[in-house]
Amino acid sequence: MQKWDTSYEWKIVLLLTLGFGLVGLDRWIIAPLLPSIMKDLSLNYQDVGLIFGALGITWGIFSIFSGHLSDKIGHRKILLISLVIFSLASGFSGAAMGLTSLILIRALMGISEGAFCPTSFAATAVAAKPSRRGTLQGLQQSGFALFGLGLGPIIATQLMLFLPSWREVFWVVAIPGFVLVIFLFFILREPEQTQGGKLLITEKKETKQEKVNWSVILKTRNILLSMIGLFCTMSCVFVISAMVPLYLENYLKLNIQQMGFVVSAIGFGGFLGQFLVPAFSDWFGRRLSAVLSFLGSTIFIVLFANSAASISSLFILLFALSFFSLGLIALLSGPIAAESAPAGLVASSIGLVVGAGEIFGGGIAPVLSGLVAEHYGIQNIFYLSLVGTVVGMIVSLFIRETAPRKIGTLHKEKNESTETIQSHESA
Repeated sequence: MQKWDTSYEWKIVLLLTLGFGLVGLDRWIIAPLLPSIMKDLSLNYQDVGLIFGALGITWGIFSIFSGHLSDKIGHRKILLISLVIFSLASGFSGAAMGLTSLILIRALMGISEGAFCPTSFAATAVAAKPSRRGTLQGLQQSGFALFGLGLGPIIATQLMLFLPSWREVFWVVAIPGFVLVIFLFFILREPEQTQGGKLLITEKKETKQEKVNWSVILKTRNILLSMIGLFCTMSCVFVISAMVPLYLENYLKLNIQQMGFVVSAIGFGGFLGQFLVPAFSDWFGRRLSAVLSFLGSTIFIVLFANSAASISSLFILLFALSFFSLGLIALLSGPIAAESAPAGLVASSIGLVVGAGEIFGGGIAPVLSGLVAEHYGIQNIFYLSLVGTVVGMIVSLFIRETAPRKIGTLHKEKNESTETIQSHESA
């Protein structure tokens, strides 16, 4: 048996973790800066919802098409070009002079980050050894939460102490993307050049020989359930991430540094969740992990929404909520989508799952939350997230198990049972 290429596996997972971390940082650095941006550009809550919604919708649409495209032309072109574009879009966010220009810049960012997202997940899937695929995909996706939602609020609020304004913050956080693209250029391989890519394609061809296309993906039960489940958990994650900074500062009356500290819990909790939930699912199964995570999200939404303005309590509750909800994003769009995908359409399947979740959970849900905040009060935004997690918990009950260890155990038990019956019959 050929020894696994762990050198490439860990190098590319590290680089793609940093890459997805920059996706999160460039996307979410705007959230803790919103009070200043709203004041300078004369924006309201409804405008904020539109800004986040524009990015989410374009991200979702281009996730679908870029995933399919990367299956045809390879990963390198998509990842390198999109990394350069979303880094530029991050910097130019600081040059926006009004609502329209900010929406257009963030929409461009959504296009490029949407292209990067499913392709990077697929690149990790083909680099990873199957027995640790869930763990490594979770590790890669955890970078989004750590950098974007954990370190992002702290970086933004601290930079605001000595930079002239919020505009310069965007250019500072854009710089690392240009450095990372150089490393990826020299290290990243195409799927057919990796052991995991060859193995994943072989496994799928052995189980299903007919020609595959978009209709086959949509008819795959787990892909459809993952799309719905991701929409549900993203309606929690992105409503919370977009609106909680404003809720803390405007409704609970925290100052900007206190708000930055509490909001960082989203990232630190999400970082652990995006790593540990998929890792847990490697051992105990994808379906059980999904059900328990939706249940945990539901419980902690209720507790956070009813918490008093205690910094420690808010941090702990938001940490736990983010652990489960962001862990679900990694689980549904990572191992479940990759392991359920038809042969040769791993990136396409991940793109479809991520795209559907982004369009509705990352695009439409923030717009709705902006409308709710503007017309009914920002304290009522949590009902949208609560509905999403309850529906997601029900949907996840119907997921078919795909974890290699669990499937192997089931097959072993089935074979042992068959052998026992045959031995009794022969006796």
